[in-house]
Amino acid sequence: MNSYGYTPSDYDVLFGGLFVTIIIATIIFAIAGYIITALIYYYSAKTNGLGEIAFWSWIPVLNIYVLFALGSTKTSLDEIKKEALMFLLIYIGLGILSIVPFIGVLASIALIVIAVYFIYRLFFRWTGDSGTSILFVVLMFITGSIFYYIYGLIKMKKPFVA
Repeated sequence: MNSYGYTPSDYDVLFGGLFVTIIIATIIFAIAGYIITALIYYYSAKTNGLGEIAFWSWIPVLNIYVLFALGSTKTSLDEIKKEALMFLLIYIGLGILSIVPFIGVLASIALIVIAVYFIYRLFFRWTGDSGTSILFVVLMFITGSIFYYIYGLIKMKKPFVA
């Protein structure tokens, strides 16, 4: 018994251990997801003529720049970089704005919409078909991104078809 007169029960220890286990598992899965995503972006950028910016894939938060470049509709490298930078700045601005009460909800929704659109664009560039890309985005959500990781690892070293 400690000085407060409270003795932890077996349930306290059980739930405390469960909580710590869940946190450790979440951290491990987050790191694994980050590494897989960085690999996908890096090799996709290298394969599709964006080798100049492929190294950004390994930098947290800034790796979104590579996603924006991979999903770009522009054709020249300079235009792709400008468009990706513009969306990165908008994305970071919305991320900062998402902290503000009330407006933050709208900013968070905008962040999600931008990210989902560019993931759709990446699927479209891999498949060349709009309907398939929409299906793949839905499958990504249903499987908790597992589909994205598997498909991305398969396609990362193949040139875009669209």
